[in-house]
Amino acid sequence: MNAQRRAELIAIYRDGLLEDTLPFWLPRCVDEEHGGFMIARDRDGSLLDTDKGMWQQSRSTWLLAMLYNTVEPREEWLAAARHGLEFIEQHGFVPGEGGRMWFHVTREGAPIRKRRYFFTETFGAIAYAACAKATGEVALEDRAREIYALAKAGFAAGANSKFTDVRPTKGMGAPMILLATAQEMRTCLGDDSFNADIDACIEEIQRDFVKPDLECVMETVGPNGEVLDHFDGRLLNPGHAIEGAWFILNEARQRGNDPALIELGCNMLDWMWTRGWDEEHGGIFYFRDVHCKPVQEYWHDMKFWWPHNETILATLLAHLLTGESRYETMHRQVHDWAYKHFPDAEHGEWYGYLHRDGRVSVTLKGNLWKGPFHLPRMQLLAWQWLADSFD
Repeated sequence: MNAQRRAELIAIYRDGLLEDTLPFWLPRCVDEEHGGFMIARDRDGSLLDTDKGMWQQSRSTWLLAMLYNTVEPREEWLAAARHGLEFIEQHGFVPGEGGRMWFHVTREGAPIRKRRYFFTETFGAIAYAACAKATGEVALEDRAREIYALAKAGFAAGANSKFTDVRPTKGMGAPMILLATAQEMRTCLGDDSFNADIDACIEEIQRDFVKPDLECVMETVGPNGEVLDHFDGRLLNPGHAIEGAWFILNEARQRGNDPALIELGCNMLDWMWTRGWDEEHGGIFYFRDVHCKPVQEYWHDMKFWWPHNETILATLLAHLLTGESRYETMHRQVHDWAYKHFPDAEHGEWYGYLHRDGRVSVTLKGNLWKGPFHLPRMQLLAWQWLADSFD
């Protein structure tokens, strides 16, 4: 990548984050009356629902603390992160369950739903860890470690499986999210003991989900990595696998450009790009079938915002680590398609859900799953990676 292109992209990602994405959310999403953040927003930022998802409370808090930690120590970012953390502490945890978190609460914090899996807890852990780094408060670090340990134990016990023992399965989401969480814990807490968990997660992903013979990354497998010839077993999620690829590539970068990890991450990216890129309309499909059979989910050919965020990161990091021009070409493809179709030039931020051809399906900018996380994380990391020296 030449210097001019790098400078152009730095400006796109940096200015998009600081002058477009963040101003859409702040200060309007801060709930001054009841605490936390109200994320369910329409195209123009108007409120669609006052309920609060703990994913978004935790992710928003993490983002604000990370901006404070890595961009500049703006007091308004830290104050907003503390605001989010106070709501999580007061209303995010199930009484008597050792740190389990609610998934969905009312505006005031009354519980509505709890999920069987531990993804909410992983986001809670990184929110506390990032705030611990920002403030230096040992109590927040201790809380982060407690929640992380709970999530790790929950995943180990198979709590994320939605199937009975008639057909036991496991999903890539568990080792993948634990990998990313351990990486954040290590960064925020300065503790290399998380390397053991990172190694274990990468080993499981490579052993059980990466299939060189099929040239793909499975989303759901049997307990020992078996490919299950059913709708759920054949289902591929290209964006999810590509997100996992950049987690592994980023670990390679952290370890001095480890060649084995670069090879693994690039293989995952290559195979799932081939499976996921829409040659007719462009963009990343949401679901595919490993044997190219019909997929039962009706939204299989839609274009969601987050797979494009993750593919922008994966292709960029693959290029920066390997220097291969084909990854720069792939990055340009997905960047150009995403930036043509997802951004809202009038009101800011990105639409979340498009039809296959790029037409907007729904105008909302925030719900229980979409909020200030995937897009600003992409903008922040892409800006930082490009600004670093890879040469």
